[in-house]
Amino acid sequence: MTPVSGPPVGRSLGQITLLHYWLVSHRGGEAVLAALAELFPGAPVHTHVQDPALTVELLPGHPIHTSLIARLPWARRLYQSYLPLMPWACELLDLSDYDLVISSESGPIKGVVTRPDALHLCYCHSPMRYVWDLAVDYNRRARGPKRWLHALLLPWLRQWDRLSADRVDHFVANSQFVAQRIRKVYRREATVIHPPVDTDYFVPSSEPPQDFYLLVGQLVLYKRADLAVEACSRAGRPLVVIGTGEQERHLRRMAGPTVRFLGRQSREVIRWHYQHCRALLFPGLEDFGIVPVEAMACGRPVIAYGRGGATETVKPDVTGIWFPEQTVMSLLGAMEALEDHLWDGARIRQWAEGFGQQRFQQQFRHLLTTLGYPLAEPEPGTG
Repeated sequence: MTPVSGPPVGRSLGQITLLHYWLVSHRGGEAVLAALAELFPGAPVHTHVQDPALTVELLPGHPIHTSLIARLPWARRLYQSYLPLMPWACELLDLSDYDLVISSESGPIKGVVTRPDALHLCYCHSPMRYVWDLAVDYNRRARGPKRWLHALLLPWLRQWDRLSADRVDHFVANSQFVAQRIRKVYRREATVIHPPVDTDYFVPSSEPPQDFYLLVGQLVLYKRADLAVEACSRAGRPLVVIGTGEQERHLRRMAGPTVRFLGRQSREVIRWHYQHCRALLFPGLEDFGIVPVEAMACGRPVIAYGRGGATETVKPDVTGIWFPEQTVMSLLGAMEALEDHLWDGARIRQWAEGFGQQRFQQQFRHLLTTLGYPLAEPEPGTG
C-alpha cells in the first residue's frame, strides 16, 4: 500500500467528521455514507445542502452541518445549478477541530482544507463525471446560457478538481473501474472497497418469478434505458420500468404496448419486482451499480452491459449475462441466451451476499487500522 501523510500508526481516533456532496436523495452514495456513519456513532456530517426529512431517517444521531450553498435561494431544489460555487464553499468549511476526515465523493466535497496533521480519506464513487468523461454529453444537452456557462467554466472546474485531489491523503474507490478512472484523472492509486448492499432487506421470495423483465433507476441518457425499452418493444417481451428522469417522456413515446412505466416507487415495491422479475436489465455503463446486486440478492439473474462495474458484480452464466455492445441486437441476443439457461436462485443469492454491509464495514475498519486509526471491533450481533 502506498504510504500516506497524516498521523503516525497507533494514534487515537480523536475528532472525526464525515463529508458528503449533498443529502437530497437516498441512492448508492447515501447508502455508503449511512454504513460509514454506523462506524462512527454521533460523528458530525458536513454537506453542501440537505433534506432534513432524509437526514433524520438516514443519519439519526449525527449532527448535520451545511455549507454556504444551503443559504442560497431554493438550494434544495437547484443545488446542481450552484456547482461553480461549491469549490469556494468547500474551502470555507471549518474542519480545524478534526483529526480524521472521511469524504464520500462524486461531487465537489473532497476539496476541503484540513489540518496538516489530520488524515483525509476519500471514498470516491467517481471523479465528477459531468466535468470529465461525460462533459461533452452534459454540454450537448444543456440549453441557452447554461450551455455557454458550462463550456466557459469547464477548464477551471477540471483544474480545481485535479488540484484538490492532492489534498486527499488516501483514496478508496468503489470498483476497479473507478480506481482506473482515479488513476487516469488524479494520477493517484486507490484501495478498492465495493459499496454495501442491504442483503438483509433484499431477499428472495418463496413465490415463483413472473414473465417480465425489469429496469430500475434514473431515466437519464447515459443509463441507456432506451436499449431496454426498444428491445422489449421489438421482441414483444413484457418490461416494467421503475424510475423517473429527463428521458421519461421520450421513452414513453418510443415504448410498445408490452412496456409499463411505474415512475418512482417505494423500496417495498422495488423489492417485489426484483423478486418476481424474469431478469433485471442493466444496459448502462456504470461505476459500480448497486441495483444489479440488489436484484441478485433477491435471487434473480441480471443482463448487463459488459463494461464498467457490472464486470465486477455480475458473474457470467452464474448470476447473469454480459452483452458486448450497447445495441438493441446485442441486448436481444443476451435475452435469448438468458431464456435458454436454467438459473439457480440460491446460488445467485449466495454470490450477492458477498457485497453485504458487514463485509464493507470490515474492509473499511481494516483499512483504517492499516492507516493508523484502529477501530474497536463491534460487539457480537451488532454488525
